[in-house]
Amino acid sequence: MTLTLPTPASPLKIGTRGSPLALAQAHETRDRLASAFDLPPEAFEIVVIHTTGDNQRLIDADQPLKTLGGKGLFTREIEAAMLAGEIHIAVHSMKDMPVLQPEGLVLDCFLPREDVRDAFVSLKVDSLGDLAEGALIGSSSLRRRSQLLNRFPHLKVVEFRGNVQTRMRKLHEGIADATFLAMAGLNRLGLADVVRSAISPDEMLPAVAQGAIGIERRMDDTNTAGLLEAIHDGVTGQRLAAERSFLAALDGSCETPIAGLAELDGGTLRLRGEVLRPDGSEVIADDRTCAIEDGAKLGHDMAKDMLAKAGPNFFSWR
Repeated sequence: MTLTLPTPASPLKIGTRGSPLALAQAHETRDRLASAFDLPPEAFEIVVIHTTGDNQRLIDADQPLKTLGGKGLFTREIEAAMLAGEIHIAVHSMKDMPVLQPEGLVLDCFLPREDVRDAFVSLKVDSLGDLAEGALIGSSSLRRRSQLLNRFPHLKVVEFRGNVQTRMRKLHEGIADATFLAMAGLNRLGLADVVRSAISPDEMLPAVAQGAIGIERRMDDTNTAGLLEAIHDGVTGQRLAAERSFLAALDGSCETPIAGLAELDGGTLRLRGEVLRPDGSEVIADDRTCAIEDGAKLGHDMAKDMLAKAGPNFFSWR
């Protein structure tokens, strides 16, 4: 297939949220495409689309994400623009993506994955273990909150939303003693210096697809599909196939605390997963391996077995 390459006169339009991290990810996507096809940056246009999840009033109110509409808060308007033909592709943080895409859209291009770990950020202490009893931890992540309450029950958790800059401001204002951010986002923003310590997945298993960037397109846009093939990272795709299959079989919304991480070693894929009660009172975990090509099936089967182990009463808080 002969591809039609974008030009400054007819640029490829890249849709993104307007946060500093979202823009950094969009620029990384543009730069990888430009390098792959030896094109100038002007052959691409970055289109900022304001999403419901970016509403400053909602961020400042520190309301739980699930009460505001779930993960779709960060994608709906961008996907609507793509379906309307206003943009060619959309760049997303994969941990924010629902497991199902709207009809007519497909998500099958992933950039090389960054650091998957959570970062401990505080202006007062160096690690979780240094926090005094009753210290306030700010987080809007159900997964992080539940893991924290399960493993550090002497600490208190408060709702805490916003991008890196907003959360650092809230720490300076004393709203919390510490918070968590993704190492990947801080690395991409050149802000790794705010990290007091990186938390091992053995201590806090990350969110499904954390550290990964996904690029969404229209299913019938074969030319764009051909362009994206040049920058797709197969290893990241293999890992996410297992993790997102696990998530889909458990609960693809943001109403259940779920963690999952797939890692490759030669021809073997290892998948670790957790589902927790929101109050941290119970956690169900599993750890399995399989051939890489069987990762999606393993994720599905592991989730189903964990659901059976949990039983109906595990989700009585819903």
